[in-house]
Amino acid sequence: RPIIRVRPLTCTETRRGDRRVVHSLGDGAVHVSAARHDATFGFSAVFDAGASQEAVFEGSGMRQLVEMAIDGFSCTVFAFGQTGSGKTYTLMGPLTQNETQPATPALLGLMQRSFAYLLEQSQSHGSELALSASYLEIYNEQVRDLLSSGPPCALPLRWSKTHGFYVENQLSVDFESLEAIVSLLLQGSQRRRTSAHALNRHSSRSHALLTIHIRSRAVSTCPALGKGLGGSSWGACPSKQGTLCFVDLAGSERVKETGSSGELSMEANSINRSLLALGHCISLLAKPRGKWTHIPYRDSKLTRLLARSLGGSGITLMVACISPSSHCLSETLSTLHYASRARRVTTRP
Repeated sequence: RPIIRVRPLTCTETRRGDRRVVHSLGDGAVHVSAARHDATFGFSAVFDAGASQEAVFEGSGMRQLVEMAIDGFSCTVFAFGQTGSGKTYTLMGPLTQNETQPATPALLGLMQRSFAYLLEQSQSHGSELALSASYLEIYNEQVRDLLSSGPPCALPLRWSKTHGFYVENQLSVDFESLEAIVSLLLQGSQRRRTSAHALNRHSSRSHALLTIHIRSRAVSTCPALGKGLGGSSWGACPSKQGTLCFVDLAGSERVKETGSSGELSMEANSINRSLLALGHCISLLAKPRGKWTHIPYRDSKLTRLLARSLGGSGITLMVACISPSSHCLSETLSTLHYASRARRVTTRP
């Protein structure tokens, strides 16, 4: 389910005289109007530059996604778009927040709002739910744990028939309060690789995946399996295990526009290769199921970790973030076409 979020024009874009070429038409439609480009796209929802963080949370279907994760489904939210298009802000809120200076409630992103709703639902379930979190980044095709003590080190990515692709030796931390999970989020985010370039002062140089593991503890209130309607034996219900994964993708970028060189240029090439692999998988998955040949999930670490979310048994919300600026027209159109293809992908939860 793709939704679109259009950020406001930045001060730099306004001073430069950039025109606004993206307009929301309501009912999930967004229109791009520029020289030689006039196109309208339809999505589940479109949030324009004036939309609040709360409006995005309420209108994106995040509450239903949290509820489905509690019910045992594998749910994923991933933000995609050009560098500087507002992905991290949409998911987390202001980049300046930390444990001593938290963001104001109105600016909190999808993650913190989802955590609050999850804990609210957990309390209503009593002691049945056990919650834990893991936080990883993919930097230059290396998977690194953002919650482990000491400098992040590369972890091996494995495959199993029962679990699919998984990261070996990743740290999973139990939590029971909103303060605890927000603290884990902020600690991990501060360890994530970021750099400044011409388009973004806080450009993410890695893809980050924060996964909430939700396990409902078995309770002894179910009839024992194998008994008929008249059976009197009772036993423990099988437990459910759901996940809620938030993926903050590094932004696509053109080295010519960002002015990157040296290490920044190498990082950009790695980011773009993994995003290209992701786009290729989505394009193939968007074809009718009978025309599939092979989905190349193994082309990158990112697509391996998102395999279940993209075309497997998961439920996925894609937040495509775009700039309304005429200067970013090419990347904006690319993102909209990307999201349009994703809309045709069907999973089997």
